[in-house]
Amino acid sequence: MIYEMRVYRAVPGRMPALLNRFENTTLTLWQTRGFRPVGFWTTLIGESNMDLTYLLAWNSLAERERIWNAFMADPEWIAKRTESEKDGPIVANITNTILQPTAFSAMK
Repeated sequence: MIYEMRVYRAVPGRMPALLNRFENTTLTLWQTRGFRPVGFWTTLIGESNMDLTYLLAWNSLAERERIWNAFMADPEWIAKRTESEKDGPIVANITNTILQPTAFSAMK
């Protein structure tokens, strides 16, 4: 198992819209498309309280690439993302890290 850590920095004032999109749109779409979310966090103390961090679990990099590419091209996702940004952009930037568990990690 590998894990993908993604950090979305919201546009100032748009964190509620980002959280709403994940809770009410993205997660629903992911349920039928092969995504395995592990957890979601907002930053309480740290560099920016405008960050949403989450982890996804993948069996392989090939699985990740196949599922992400299909999702990003999905007309339903494109329409819902566009609708969610009718009042302007939500995400300022995204950072992405692929993590591999160590031999002593509780999460394998």
